[in-house]
Amino acid sequence: MTTKETYKHSIPIQIRFSDIDALSHVNNSFHSQYYDLGRIHYFEKVMKEKINWTEIVVVIVHIEIDFISPILQGDNINVETKLFSFGEKSMKMHQQLIDKTTGIVKSKCTTILSGFNNKTNTSVKIPDDFKTKFLEFEA
Repeated sequence: MTTKETYKHSIPIQIRFSDIDALSHVNNSFHSQYYDLGRIHYFEKVMKEKINWTEIVVVIVHIEIDFISPILQGDNINVETKLFSFGEKSMKMHQQLIDKTTGIVKSKCTTILSGFNNKTNTSVKIPDDFKTKFLEFEA
């Protein structure tokens, strides 16, 4: 399967020996860590600064991963990330792990993040200035 979607953000992933399982491919649990790494870099690119994660205004409330093809040691893997939609209190992101040499998509991820106040531990509206930065990046 090859990618047909357009992603403005992509970073390479270093596959470590410890990521490989007894079946000689990257264990599925590491896909989530790769997506976290892509999401962190995406946020920093959009916000144009290092993120203070204790002050971030969103938290992950749902992650869904579809495993399509195994990742093997030596594959040229990138994680691609984009914002898919914004609601008043949530944002939806799509990501994929893709072999940049072959164009084969290895897995796809959908993540929903919710506006969050860490002082009250409650869901809140996502600030407009925060939304604007993401919408401008993706425009």
